[in-house]
Amino acid sequence: MNTSELWDTLGGMSEEEMPHMVTRLFALYEARLQQNQNDPEALLFFHHLALAISQTCQCNSNRR
Repeated sequence: MNTSELWDTLGGMSEEEMPHMVTRLFALYEARLQQNQNDPEALLFFHHLALAISQTCQCNSNRR
């Protein structure tokens, strides 16, 4: 699946499906870290996740 198809799929997901999808990704990469604390792919995922959460929270607080 290419990124364009992934964007289309994300855009078509319901609000109820989004937390499930994020939870599934989190659990997948958390399991990778449990197997190998130095897994570069998992570490990068959590780095990007933390950055996305921080940026989203900042944007939301700037709107208030």
